[in-house]
Amino acid sequence: MADNFNFEFVSPERLLISEKVSEVVIPATEGEMTVMAHHAPTMTVIKPGVVTVKFASGKTGRYVIFGGFADITPERLTLLAESAVPVDELSRDTLMKRIELAKAELDDTENHEHRTKLEQFFNAMTHLNGVLVPA
Repeated sequence: MADNFNFEFVSPERLLISEKVSEVVIPATEGEMTVMAHHAPTMTVIKPGVVTVKFASGKTGRYVIFGGFADITPERLTLLAESAVPVDELSRDTLMKRIELAKAELDDTENHEHRTKLEQFFNAMTHLNGVLVPA
């Protein structure tokens, strides 16, 4: 049986989780990472995607995250989200509005570095739309 560790998942809107978990899968910029107890110390940027949490009770939860930062130590994971909601609270309209806003900002941007970041965000949001809310 896997060891449990402390997990704090915070967004500006609310505290999503603060409890013991056995495993968390996060969408890091270099790919998905599975965090478990005794993980090597790591700091990483989080891209838009799905965070999957296996609680100490055995229950599993899924959350959509729209970017953020993760601080991992052997004893804990702190996930600071730009914005996040449980998957079952995300509506197609909300996701489409975020995609439209990103597209509008992308169309108005001339700065190449900012444009590249917006393109990555837009692509991640479009992928989420296909994965979470299929037509």
